[in-house]
Amino acid sequence: MSIKEKRKPDIFIHEDLTSLKNLVLFNDDYNTFDYVINTLIEVCGHGAHQAETCAMIAHYKGKCVVKKGCFEELKQCFDELSFRNLTVEIQ
Repeated sequence: MSIKEKRKPDIFIHEDLTSLKNLVLFNDDYNTFDYVINTLIEVCGHGAHQAETCAMIAHYKGKCVVKKGCFEELKQCFDELSFRNLTVEIQ
């Protein structure tokens, strides 16, 4: 196998990684921790600990990446989280 053939998979993986997006949750002053945690569990499929950690990070740092994936995957979560009055953005 030549060196060029060995590099092809690396290039392919690199291209896939660059197409990943982040779903970012922003802190707000009106949703309770319990509401945010329960919503992340229901919508994003988080476990209780992961949802609590994301809520705390968003509270103290102002924002938190709650999910990674391609745009099409994140759009469904974005729409539902927005519908439930959480402030989110796909970056």
